[in-house]
Formats: sequence, structure tokens, C-alpha cells
Amino acid sequence: MRKILIVGAGQCGLTLAHGLLHTGAYGVTILSARTPKEIRSTRPTSTQVMFDPALAIERRYGLDLWSQETPDIAGLHMTVATPDGNLNLLGALDAPAQSTDQRLKMAGWLELAEIRGATVHIMGVSTRDLDEIAASGRYDLIIVASGRSDLAALFDVDPTRSPYTTPQRALAACYVAGMARDPDTDLWPNVTFTSLPGRGELILIPALTVSGLCDILFWEAIPGGPCDVFDDNPSPAITLARSVRLVMEHTPWLYPRCRSLELTDDRAAVTGRYAPTVRRPVGKLDSGGLVLGAADVVITNDPVTAQGANTAAKCAAAYCDAIIARGDQPFDADWMNTTFERLWATTAAAATNWTNAMLAPPPEHVQRLLGAATAYPAIADRLANAFADPNDLGEWFVTPEVADRYLRQVAATTQGPPPQ
Repeated sequence: MRKILIVGAGQCGLTLAHGLLHTGAYGVTILSARTPKEIRSTRPTSTQVMFDPALAIERRYGLDLWSQETPDIAGLHMTVATPDGNLNLLGALDAPAQSTDQRLKMAGWLELAEIRGATVHIMGVSTRDLDEIAASGRYDLIIVASGRSDLAALFDVDPTRSPYTTPQRALAACYVAGMARDPDTDLWPNVTFTSLPGRGELILIPALTVSGLCDILFWEAIPGGPCDVFDDNPSPAITLARSVRLVMEHTPWLYPRCRSLELTDDRAAVTGRYAPTVRRPVGKLDSGGLVLGAADVVITNDPVTAQGANTAAKCAAAYCDAIIARGDQPFDADWMNTTFERLWATTAAAATNWTNAMLAPPPEHVQRLLGAATAYPAIADRLANAFADPNDLGEWFVTPEVADRYLRQVAATTQGPPPQ
């Protein structure tokens, strides 16, 4: 039985662990920096909206433990604030999305992994620790899936895939109770995504947290702009107060939904900022041992398009399939690079390139698409479903040429005036 060590107990690491355990053919060891109890009681580490392709991976491995409790998100209500007034579009998802607090998920999945046969050690891991573990020869493969640790430094930045070297957004998320529903549509529950050019984005997400149903109030502020008010690492209570004040000042049409918010628990807020970065997948230790980077260790995207957790799940499934297909052959550097490049080509490149593009002002052809989407539901629906599969964007969204061709197709197949 081949032995696999997974460092990190997040979306990718635990999904991969359960995928391997599901086969019954691997010895799986997980190193987690925190116990399940500590995970449940800490501050949230993220926001997340999981779309159906990623949820299908969780269902495949028997990880959809909260699917009956978590709200089914029906679509996207997107607003672009312009000097001439708000541009609104409503896009329906082909299959529901869900948002489950990762504190709830990761604690439960870690407990379940041990029940299913994994060996779990609660310990922080330094580069020196990892080197000693690799030198021991106890494991056939070591995967580093702990993106918020110093271990990311083992993996060199890929400058050709990392256009930004500084954070593009200052992030502040609060898990809250008391948010009113969207009054302007029957497409509910929805993710309400508001773009404020020159200021950032406000995203409202129906979710499930450790204490039950909730919503996430999530600001993505342009650094140095008027919504960048969280750089002093405020307490959760102050983070919520400032977040609601920003709603009142910058999106007053949403304030009635947010006037009566309370935190779901006294730690239910997180702030921070980081630069979107892609790293090379093979880390070399001082002893010569090799480790494979996974998910946000090697692909760190801004959460503006909600691709982080989805890419992590897809990374776990891709790595699991590649490990199984490898049979008894060694997990060498060529295999590691090939495995990552396959993930990049099939999944991660489209998600990363789209996310990076969304951090910049929209080009003229995207503005035309968004304008047309307010009048043509098919365009709005296609945009909503691109969150589930960003690869589709190459067919109609990413360049002026494909956008113009797509708009002509919509005009030819839809009654009414042509999209503008």
C-alpha cells in the first residue's frame, strides 16, 4: 500500500485525502495545524461559493454532509454602479451553488477522515520538519496543501502567470444574521454582486455557518480607495460596523437589507489582503526530497470570482486521479510537473486569467456584454454559469472578437433589437 502524506487540512487537502481513502488502496496521513474543535471556534479563514462541478466532487467522495441544510443558490444578481445609474442583470444557474462555512466543513471532514482510516497528526510543520519527514522515506508522496503557511516559500513564483506583485483588493468578510432577502427578484437565494468602479466590490452570499443559516457580507476594496478601511486588523465587531457603514455610504439601495445585522458568533469576521500568485508546483527540500504543491499553495487567486475553493476541489480530484493512474511508478518531478500542467490547462488557467481580469477596469467589449445582459437573459445566465465553468468564457467573453460574434448570434436567435 502506497503511503501519501498531506500537509494541510483545508478544502484541497481534505478532499484529496477522502478521495484516496475512498479507493481503499492508500495509506493516508494528514498533518493539521489545528484540532477540529479549534477549527470550529476560530475566525473564518475565507468566503466561498461552491458551484455544481465542485459540489459534484464532494458528492463523489461522500463529503456533502451539509447539502440539505445549506441554502441552494439559484443565481447571480449583478449590479454595476455607473455615473448614469445602476446596471442590473440577473443570471440563473443551471444547477444550484452552495456556501458552507469552511470552519464547519473542515472540522467535520477532518473527523470523518480519521473515522475512514486516515492517520491524523495535529502539528505545525516547518520546512525543516518537512525535510526530516521526507528524508525518513516513510512516504511515497508528500503533498503540501497548506497555503496560509510559510511552506509556500518552497515553491518558486511563476512570473509568467503572476501579473500582479501586490494585493489588488483589501478584503473584509462578516458572517451575519439578520440580512433581508433581495426584494427585486424572484431569483432567490442569490449571490448579490455589486461592482463599484474605482472603489471595489460588495458581495452578499447566503450561507450556512457553525451556528446555522446566515449570510456573508463581503467587501473587496481597492487599496487606497474610499472603501479600504480595514488595514488596522479591526475586531470582528468593528469590522461589521465599518462594513455596514460602507453599505450605507456606497450602496445605499442595499442598506435596507443590512440595517439589522449581527455577527453569527463573536469571531465571525476576517480581514486581510494578498497578492494573486501562481507558483511552480515542485518544491525541493535541502535534503533533495521533492514535494508537490496543491491548490492555493501554488494558485492563489483573489476571491472576487469565487474560484479559490472551486479550484481547490478540482485540484484535489485531478491529483487523486493522477495518483491512482500512476500505479506503482515513482512520483518524480516529471510526474509532478505534468500533473500540475494538466490541471492548469483544463481548469486553473481559465479561472486564474478571468479572476485577474476582473481586478482591472472592464474593457469596452465587456461593458457592451454587461449592457446587453440586462436585456437578454441568455447572456446573463451564461455569465452566471461561467462561475461554475470559467473555460466557457473563451467562447464569448474574453476578447472583442468572440464577444462581437456572440452578440451577433444572440441577435440572430432572439426577437427584438440587437444587443448593444
